[in-house]
Amino acid sequence: MDQRVTGRWAGEGTDVHGPGRDRAGSDVRRRIPRTDVVLRDPRLVDALGRLGPGPVKDAVRQAQQQARHGAIAPEEVADTAVALLPRAVGGLRPVINATGVLLHTNLGRASLSAAARQAVQEAAGPTDVELDLATGVRARRGRSALSALRGRVPSAAAAHVVNNGAAALVLAATALAAGREIVISRGEMVEIGDGFRLPDLLVSTGARLREVGTTNRTGVADYAEAIGPETAFVLKVHPSNFRITGFTRAADAGELSALGVPVVVDIGSGLLAPHPLLPEEPDAQTQLRAGAALVTASGDKLLGGPQCGLLLGDEHLVRALARHPLARALRVDKLTLAALEATLTGPETPTAAFLAAGPQELMRRADRLATALSGAGLDVRAVACSATVGGGGAPGVTLPSAALSLPEWYAEVLRTGAVPVVGRLEAGRCLLDLRAVPAPDDERLAEAVRSAAKR
Repeated sequence: MDQRVTGRWAGEGTDVHGPGRDRAGSDVRRRIPRTDVVLRDPRLVDALGRLGPGPVKDAVRQAQQQARHGAIAPEEVADTAVALLPRAVGGLRPVINATGVLLHTNLGRASLSAAARQAVQEAAGPTDVELDLATGVRARRGRSALSALRGRVPSAAAAHVVNNGAAALVLAATALAAGREIVISRGEMVEIGDGFRLPDLLVSTGARLREVGTTNRTGVADYAEAIGPETAFVLKVHPSNFRITGFTRAADAGELSALGVPVVVDIGSGLLAPHPLLPEEPDAQTQLRAGAALVTASGDKLLGGPQCGLLLGDEHLVRALARHPLARALRVDKLTLAALEATLTGPETPTAAFLAAGPQELMRRADRLATALSGAGLDVRAVACSATVGGGGAPGVTLPSAALSLPEWYAEVLRTGAVPVVGRLEAGRCLLDLRAVPAPDDERLAEAVRSAAKR
């Protein structure tokens, strides 16, 4: 039975003598170039150096298969293979964060600054991470990054870095409280995300928890009554992803430091010093000045750096943590150290810029984009909205922002486009909030919307 083949080389609606044959009836598959011939294309030669042979050969095979099925002409195999090449070897795809959440955990939290990205690239090869070039002997790992961290928090006598915020707290509990008690308020026994709970994390270190107070009220007297010979330290945890309001009471680091045992404060969000826009967010400098012996925090939140856990405070305690056997398992790599140092000593981070963005300028950007896109016939308008910090930082704080408002169906199409854009749904519309979108990305965002409208 005759079969109908459609495509670039077999005209629409043309009957031929079987699959893979042209108008003259010859087998077009014989004209499909061999893999080795296609791989001589300069564009694919370049891709072999960037991506390796696996992804490039897969793209060539897919293109050849399309030619066999009549979707493309044999002469188009190389062009099609180039179009099918992945952007990079890894599976992670860069996205435009238009959610209005500055530190979106699902999107990797803080965006690194240009300086930090450059530092990572330079550190990708051999570095002096544990070598003193002047003497030729082993040196302290990450010494310049640790010095930069202490420079940003003068009240810290010493500093150490591990692989994330939870690891910082685990190291402190293991080194200081294994087999002993940690005194903690019931109102601060929080879930830290993805089903992980702080009490379970602490108990896994071999420490015992001594719960005091109630969910909404825990005073200094509650801690004082619980402290005894088995007390390793008092733990003060900032409930950074929720707020308790109304009839409340909480003891601060200054009050607790007078009780005669070390006070460990987990500030969570990584704010190193007070921020005018976040007056209720605890910071490392203030907590240490108030008497905390140790402060733990995350590096990829309000600090705007790479994922890591920061430990700041008393020199004796920090040294004990750094020399504990667990510290080896929790240490960070040279890329993280490079990015952290550049974050601490370099120019303003994207996170700081997003926080400081003025609502009037955000609305001007939204108006310009909406005018250009609506002029092309798209259903889009600029609207005022509210953004949040996210990432377990500044709960309850909203930031005035501006967004592009599009029909709801845009959300999925934009998210799955060539340049993925992640927005949010609100009142039956797709909002693309500009507060966490760098201004230089406005045209990329507009082009993504135009492309989505054509799909």
